[in-house]
Amino acid sequence: MIARLLTLFCLIVAVPAWAGGPELTVSIGGVERRFDRDALLARPDAVTVDIPADMSYGGPMRYRAVPLASLIGRDAFPPDAVLEGVASDGFAATLPPELCLRTGEDGSVAFLAVEPADRPWPPLPGKAVSAGPFYLVWVRPEASGVTSEQWPYQLARLVSADDPLKRWPQLAVDAALPADSPVRAGQAVFVAQCLACHRLNGAGSAEVGPDLNRPMNPTEYLTPAGLERLIRDPRAVRSWPEQRMPGFDATMLSDADLGRVVAYLGHMAGRKSN
Repeated sequence: MIARLLTLFCLIVAVPAWAGGPELTVSIGGVERRFDRDALLARPDAVTVDIPADMSYGGPMRYRAVPLASLIGRDAFPPDAVLEGVASDGFAATLPPELCLRTGEDGSVAFLAVEPADRPWPPLPGKAVSAGPFYLVWVRPEASGVTSEQWPYQLARLVSADDPLKRWPQLAVDAALPADSPVRAGQAVFVAQCLACHRLNGAGSAEVGPDLNRPMNPTEYLTPAGLERLIRDPRAVRSWPEQRMPGFDATMLSDADLGRVVAYLGHMAGRKSN
């Protein structure tokens, strides 16, 4: 009888440890806080948001979500910092703080969508998992130039970090290049679109795709046309069972930006670092 009571007591005590489900870690300027899924859904600022063209699902979606600004706005961002959205699979999105803190109706507004335990979201196209439990979505993304790689799903952490070029100087182009060089513009495109999955010269937080300069740069074994085709539609160039790279159509990456990032990669082939 005593053993049965002890077992029941342990079960009762254990409930609070798992009842709330998954947590999201937010660390801004060294101040770390944890947000529980159920507590987020119960917040008074949780709202229903409709996303007409969800970047990850490819169609309209509806979520219960919390304005991102209300989660991160109370903490002071360090100077020249960015917000890094790190997913459970190693994807790491670079997010400008000024964009994430927007709340007005004249531009894009970020929301942290939260997947309820009793109403799971559908699986992502081509995957066996959903975008949950935490997913960064945008209302009016086109109004502020939100890129396709700034919709991190399966979020685990939101962390303030130094600007990528300050954090990783090995990403920088030759300082002698003119200010209007397409290679410099390609550097900005690479940081916004490619660094979320890839590293370059060892620089980056992502753990999804290969390093794009070590040991070889793709411009050293692909023609410019082949590389552009690979970025647009990876499976049209090569395919293997564990392929994870999505295609980037013109709505995600313009022809001009595609040319710029290829120019940047070609330039960085001559700037390898150990």
